[in-house]
Amino acid sequence: MKAIVYKKYGPPDVLKLVEVQKPTPSAHEVLVKIHATTVTATECTFRKGEPYFSRLFTGLTKPKITILGEELSGEIEAIGKDVKQFKKGDEIFGTAGPGFGANAEYICISEDGVLTIKPSNMTYEESASSVDGFLTALPFLRDKGNIQSGQKVLINGASGSVGSAAVQIAKHFGAEVTGVCSTGNLDMVKSIGADNVIDYTKEDFNKTDKTYDIIFDTVGKITFSNCKSSLKPKGIFLEAGIGLGIMRYVLLTSLFGRKKAKIAATGLRPSKERTKDLILLKKLMEGGKIKPVIDKRYPLEQISEAHQYVDKGHKKGNVIITLKDNN
Repeated sequence: MKAIVYKKYGPPDVLKLVEVQKPTPSAHEVLVKIHATTVTATECTFRKGEPYFSRLFTGLTKPKITILGEELSGEIEAIGKDVKQFKKGDEIFGTAGPGFGANAEYICISEDGVLTIKPSNMTYEESASSVDGFLTALPFLRDKGNIQSGQKVLINGASGSVGSAAVQIAKHFGAEVTGVCSTGNLDMVKSIGADNVIDYTKEDFNKTDKTYDIIFDTVGKITFSNCKSSLKPKGIFLEAGIGLGIMRYVLLTSLFGRKKAKIAATGLRPSKERTKDLILLKKLMEGGKIKPVIDKRYPLEQISEAHQYVDKGHKKGNVIITLKDNN
């Protein structure tokens, strides 16, 4: 089978299309023929090996995981002898798990992994594009932010994968949502439900007198100290683009003050919890409450170009990788 492999850190051209052995499912695994996957900012970070602290997870001198790709949708081609939750021919979506591996034609995943039947009203591309953003934004807002109906919530980076999901989740919970993005993305952020939009190239939300119950920085571009004045007295600052700088604020605010800074390792949550949220995502998508945002599509053979585009940091929603003859 074809797969995208990288064996050293570097620019997008370290990604190579090669032939590898097609996997065989073990007793509790399913073999998925992948129809669509994505390229995320996290995968670009892993590919580059920068910032260097990321190598604590990916390998100090060279990648431990050589096939990237987390989000996926596809069809179950075979099942292990003890699999009970799925059957051959099921159309599924979900994640490859912490071992990645979705940048390939096939992957084996435990039936207890983060998988479920894809939404009936969504294509493979739409299904794959919705997973990571939603499974990141939901636990941040619901579990760390304790979002409530009627609250005022600001989403920084509202046009990205996590940001566009966060806007829609906050609206689902009944919040008044302000999205911060660039000029070219204002209409898109409005179209997915933002009550207010701020063009960060023309206006700094920190320099107004408006305050928020939750400020969710989905891209790691602002700091707790800079926007503390824009939080209500018991406001919460959430950061998804986790860097070393946020850690001290998380520690300090856990001990002192009423305004809090919080983070969440959403990708390390138990599979059972993530699958429960994935099933909720399916329900919301089938009910028209969540709308996937797709920016660009590339075939598997052009994944280097997809990484080049994501590296620029200006994608709107999600960048999709489609597998030839599968869609």
